[in-house]
Amino acid sequence: MTASFSSNELAALLGRSAWFRSAPPAMQAQLIEAGRVERLAAGQRLFTRGDSDDGLYCVLDGLMRIGAASSAGKEALLAVIEPVNWFGEIALFDNRPRTHDAYAERDSELFHVPRAALAVLLERTPAYWHLFGLLLTQKLRLAFDAIEETALLPAAQRVARRLLLMAGGYGEPGALRRVLKVPQEDLALMLALSRQTINQVLKQFETQGALKLGYAEIEITDVQKLGALAELNPAAD
Repeated sequence: MTASFSSNELAALLGRSAWFRSAPPAMQAQLIEAGRVERLAAGQRLFTRGDSDDGLYCVLDGLMRIGAASSAGKEALLAVIEPVNWFGEIALFDNRPRTHDAYAERDSELFHVPRAALAVLLERTPAYWHLFGLLLTQKLRLAFDAIEETALLPAAQRVARRLLLMAGGYGEPGALRRVLKVPQEDLALMLALSRQTINQVLKQFETQGALKLGYAEIEITDVQKLGALAELNPAAD
């Protein structure tokens, strides 16, 4: 833990995470004691697919990109992770290498709990495995939803649902971000749609009064209207 954050300050920051708040106070205290704050400059890589597991992370400030790139340089962007979301838990369970690349979209601060500290924590209190399992299954549910939407839904519905998902902190209860710092190119990569299709859909949503487009950002001006667009009957699209 760096000197720039006290334990109380970290507790307040991490307390914005519903998963962290749901943990017993003793577990919260142990995670804060074991962790440290790390800073990444924009573009700096945190880990690469195939790297050894080095622990669990939570975004305190900034934005992290999670994805992969082919040998030809083509990128698959799975998600952009904003505060205060956790990531890196998959390798905690199977002790295998990292599944994807992670790097900072802009200057970022991360809370990092090293794997060795997690191993000690879980050895002392095996009941905590359940809580880490809940963190993992939340991501699994989101992944299943994304697969289903790609197979079954038209582009406009998929875009509306992804925007609402991002605005809601990827399932974080009570979270609602009106302004999403996401370029249209990134949204296209996440949804496996063309940049042209994303632009057409977003302009359509803007005309309908659901959002407002800015430079590398999207402002949701009417959540209910965007929600209605997300729930449109595919057959009528």
